[in-house]
Amino acid sequence: MGAKLGGTGGGTNIVEANAEINVTPFVDIMLVLLIIFMVASAVATPGVEVKLPIAVAAQTDSPPKPVYISIQDDGRVYIGDGETTYETLGADLTAAVGRRDPTRERIYIRGDEQTRYGDFMQAMNSLQDNGFYSVALVGEDKAR
Repeated sequence: MGAKLGGTGGGTNIVEANAEINVTPFVDIMLVLLIIFMVASAVATPGVEVKLPIAVAAQTDSPPKPVYISIQDDGRVYIGDGETTYETLGADLTAAVGRRDPTRERIYIRGDEQTRYGDFMQAMNSLQDNGFYSVALVGEDKAR
């Protein structure tokens, strides 16, 4: 912070604060940091050529098709596009999954926003009774 002596040369010296910020040292430091960054990034790239071996990996199976359960506002329940009932939901879901392990299978539940909580819980109980413990709820993305 600088000070400026005021007055007209006769007697009293009034000291006023100089509130102007000198940005020149700040700009100098930023330019030095920019140059250091540019040099460091050029040095950091590998410059030695290496012939890499071919990777031989076993082909993996494609992930299984996801299973969706849809619950409408009137209580009707669907597995995929086929309608089912809450009583047969577990058996129908086991048939839809096939030979895959139900404890590792992720089930996606899509429910109408007006779906009763009791209908949703009835579907969840049926899933748990049949060994399906990995459940994900599907919602619509909010437009921004």
